Amino acid sequence: MFNFNFHNPTRIVFGKDQLRELDTLVPADARVLITFGGGSARRTGLLDRVKAELDRSGRTVLEFGGIEPNPQFATLMKAVEIVRAEKVDFLLAVGGGSVMDGTKFISLASANDEFKGREEAVLSYGFAGVPAQAAVPLGTVVTLPATGSEMNMGAVISKGEDKLVVMSPLVFPTFSILDPELTCTLPENQVANGIVDTFVHVVEQYVTFPVEGRLQDRFAEGILQTLIEVGRRTKDDPQDYDARANLVWSATMALNGLIGSGVPQDWAVHMIGHELTALHGVDHGRSLAAVLPGMWRVRRGQKREKLLQYAERVWGIREGSDDERIDAAIARTEDFFHSLGVSTRLSDLGITEEHFDAVIASLEKHGMTALSEHGDLNLEVSLQVLEASR
Repeated sequence: MFNFNFHNPTRIVFGKDQLRELDTLVPADARVLITFGGGSARRTGLLDRVKAELDRSGRTVLEFGGIEPNPQFATLMKAVEIVRAEKVDFLLAVGGGSVMDGTKFISLASANDEFKGREEAVLSYGFAGVPAQAAVPLGTVVTLPATGSEMNMGAVISKGEDKLVVMSPLVFPTFSILDPELTCTLPENQVANGIVDTFVHVVEQYVTFPVEGRLQDRFAEGILQTLIEVGRRTKDDPQDYDARANLVWSATMALNGLIGSGVPQDWAVHMIGHELTALHGVDHGRSLAAVLPGMWRVRRGQKREKLLQYAERVWGIREGSDDERIDAAIARTEDFFHSLGVSTRLSDLGITEEHFDAVIASLEKHGMTALSEHGDLNLEVSLQVLEASR
């Protein structure tokens, strides 16, 4: 097992009716900006419920809506201006991953004078982390289980067609409210996308190469098995509380740093998927489902031991040659995605071979030329993955 340093300060408040805890979680004298997305928070009455809880202590409460999927820098800068002008000292993200990610950017860009007037610099540090000295504290009320942003220090922000990573330990949410019932009004396609996103988050940290991270492997396998057990149930029956609760907690646990501690991580599927989303507007989860099987087919040699472990422990595949078991595991993964109504081919997303050169050029532009857990996935191999994903 690799050396690691694990720290996660986010308080999780989980279960039914936990919105009532807001009054005790947010400082009583805070000036709060609620951030949200396209209007569902308002239509469902959730925004009014949040404001009612915050009003108990007479806080100043402001609103900023319209954070889009793949949150755009230009939109977020409008919120930064509000934070500065109104002296906001607490941010509350009400929504899914895009709202939470966007709020993390707002937090960093607003609190550091060295970024004033050059806020684009916040987007330039990638996985190295933003060298910020301060951040506006933030909490979240989660409405879409998928990204795990409610319990990590990362965000993905869009600027035009560029999708850029923002990282800082300063933007771990101070708390996150996870009430599974708040997710029950989601459209089926968003639920399916969230299940796929969570699944791929796990395998990016698990299907790499063995380093005797036995506990991490068992955690990862447990999350994958849970998703397989409840995925279709929670999509088909939004009122199945137990299924939805397990999905919500799986999504959080998949990317809060725990299963990735001390083990190699890949993320090549995500990097290619980000380019597909930026260039073609494909839902993030759909891009991942289309790329993952092709990635495994191309990289089966580098991932052989963990693919065989995945086949046996997650799918119970124990018979046949190594190659036959790997093929079967990939096929079972595709079948699972298909059961959710999610395609595993780029062509079904309208992305064909004529688009591949632009994807490769965009990977090169963003420095994604040595991906994977081995750092050996160059642009030529990325093209092979796209071709295998047709």
